[in-house]
Amino acid sequence: MVYVRKDVSTLTASERRRFVNALLELKRRGEYDEFVRTHMDYYAPDGEAGLRTAHMAPSFLPWHRRFLLELERALRRVDSSVTVPYWDWTRDRKKTSVPWTKDLLGGNGRSSDRQVMTGPFAYSAGHWTIKENTTDANFLTRDLGRSAAPIELPTAGDVKKALDDPVYDASPWDSTVTKGFRNKLEGWGTGSGSASWRNHNRVHRWVGGAMLGSASVNDPVFWLHHAFVDLLWDRWQRAHRNHRYLPADPPGATDKQHRRVVARHERLPPWDETPDQLENLSRIYRYG
Repeated sequence: MVYVRKDVSTLTASERRRFVNALLELKRRGEYDEFVRTHMDYYAPDGEAGLRTAHMAPSFLPWHRRFLLELERALRRVDSSVTVPYWDWTRDRKKTSVPWTKDLLGGNGRSSDRQVMTGPFAYSAGHWTIKENTTDANFLTRDLGRSAAPIELPTAGDVKKALDDPVYDASPWDSTVTKGFRNKLEGWGTGSGSASWRNHNRVHRWVGGAMLGSASVNDPVFWLHHAFVDLLWDRWQRAHRNHRYLPADPPGATDKQHRRVVARHERLPPWDETPDQLENLSRIYRYG
């Protein structure tokens, strides 16, 4: 039976509680930290040699679609009523709005060390110790809006620029490409500084703290953010039905991206599924 992923702002008090409790149970069991490790393992920048699957590559969207589904399946084994909600950051843009409430994800980090002090994922609550990280911090951190050099969340107009591009992706299939929906949504822009962070990337920067870098899964907002990114891919697919995941075929032996990106019918590590198989999961879930 197809289930629904809801806008986080529409969740009832009971739905919020069930979602939080399921996350905490995965953390207690040690399962949650496995998701953190997986993301860290597959967070390969395009400056490195070898295959890229999770970021800076065409498979950014199907990889995270599959990753999100894995987390959701784990949550539903704890509580079958739970689905991953999405955070529409083009609408819920304040530091005090959903999902930054005490009964959901908690709020911003304190000014001294960016430690989150409110909500169920605060270190002081005793249920959310960071164990897999790129730093020594064992508590969740956030810097909503970047206090030292403020930035704004992406707007509906920013998203529209990505959605309006009918081509999924383009050569050279990396962070430098300026054409195609994938990188316009993933958000690797030209230049340097805040102007180069767009859409998906800018949201990670806006949240800050634990959401920066490969261990970003340590902040549960990761899943709400990527559920919205997945919803946007779904909208793009509906708007451009004659366009599909690219590249359709693997880059040739003389191409710099040879064996560095996943083509439509190639296996997408660490799973035994292809981007082709992940383009349509409407048999499993839909967005409400």
